[in-house]
Amino acid sequence: MVTVIGGGLAGTEAAYQIAKRGIPVKLYEMKPIKFSPAHHSTDLAEIVCSNSFKSNLHTNACGLLKEELRHLDSLLIKIADETAVPAGQALAVDREKFSGKVTKAIEDIPNIEIIHEEIEEIPKEGIVVIATGPLTSEKLSKQIAKLTGEEDLHFYDAAAPIVEKESIDFSVAFWGERYEQERKREEEIKDWKSRIQNQAQDYINLPMTKEEYEAFWKALVEAEVVELHEFEKREIFEGCMPIEVMAKRGIDTLRFGPLKPVGFTDPRTEKRPYAIVQLRQDNTEGSLFNMVGFQTNLKYGEQKRVFRLIPGLENAEFSKYGVMHRNTFLNASRLLDATYQFQKNANIYFAGQITGVEGYVESISSGMVVALNVVAQLKEKEKIKFPKETMIGALADYIATPKENFQPMNANFGILPSLEEKIKDKKQRYTKLADRALECLSRVKFE
Repeated sequence: MVTVIGGGLAGTEAAYQIAKRGIPVKLYEMKPIKFSPAHHSTDLAEIVCSNSFKSNLHTNACGLLKEELRHLDSLLIKIADETAVPAGQALAVDREKFSGKVTKAIEDIPNIEIIHEEIEEIPKEGIVVIATGPLTSEKLSKQIAKLTGEEDLHFYDAAAPIVEKESIDFSVAFWGERYEQERKREEEIKDWKSRIQNQAQDYINLPMTKEEYEAFWKALVEAEVVELHEFEKREIFEGCMPIEVMAKRGIDTLRFGPLKPVGFTDPRTEKRPYAIVQLRQDNTEGSLFNMVGFQTNLKYGEQKRVFRLIPGLENAEFSKYGVMHRNTFLNASRLLDATYQFQKNANIYFAGQITGVEGYVESISSGMVVALNVVAQLKEKEKIKFPKETMIGALADYIATPKENFQPMNANFGILPSLEEKIKDKKQRYTKLADRALECLSRVKFE
């Protein structure tokens, strides 16, 4: 018997995949006995925000992830296809029909027992899958905090955008730490300038002139923001301040905060910049960089427009946009492995957004990986770790790789290993990456 806690996207996918392989499942869902602040339907797999599962294109990261899940016979992607509504190249669903069909499919499986009650303690017997989502109940959150350590459980997500390194203009950007250039003034300037551009350091720096900074500041303070839910407004800004809110306190506020230029010299001018934006390495491969201090509540389209005004980011590709919202999630990079198994207890798995994956399809993906590994564990088989070249595997690997500043992540091509050949055309590069992913997936053996 396997216990799955949470009847959302990850939980229902996990329960289905385990049960269809002949293993009994108890699926706990607290609705309709109790609802989270964002849920209203009594059905399983309720979609609470957008009805879009994003692009279906082969050259889109989420499109590739869906194609991988179709290859693995995902129940939820199959039902999403069946309940699709016109949305151009995206897969959007009729929310009520989607949740209704998922609920019926789960109810029709004889070896899934659906139990409508709130779980207040994590079961100590058998294998347990915790898939309680970004709004995990207070009582269970306390149990998870006790299990994992309070410092590794977060209750809101204040994340900065993440940029693909290949899209940064290094005729403007330069590598280096604060004050490093000034320490190196004793060395020959010409030699230093050639080395500083090529050093493998953690920070990329984007210098700004007064005119560039003021144009950026004006666009930032005038940009549209996302409206928070009422239950989020009470707590979301306690830990950090959105960069657009900080900017509205005065035109120079950012220059004395995250855009402080002190300790830097622009190699192009050999002078201190008027302001500077820092990017910090976000993954082991050094292909993704986080915009330091840029936690934001701007709409995604506005982030792309405004942040591309920063010199060096004119053609930036964002693997992840900044967010600020209520989100219960683990520091998975310290707690889980690439099968979403809890490192301190082999009988506990986590799935869905509580693991730090971000998005509908990403949650389904985690539920699939967990289910296949639960089955493998019960049948005493080897763990199923998907290749990093696949989007499923790359996402799981990102979540499980130790990081100093862990942030939730969505599917994007930046987390895949680079191709051996350099391809400048983005569409061609993404096509090659997608083709490689599907070819690697075809070689994965599972029950």
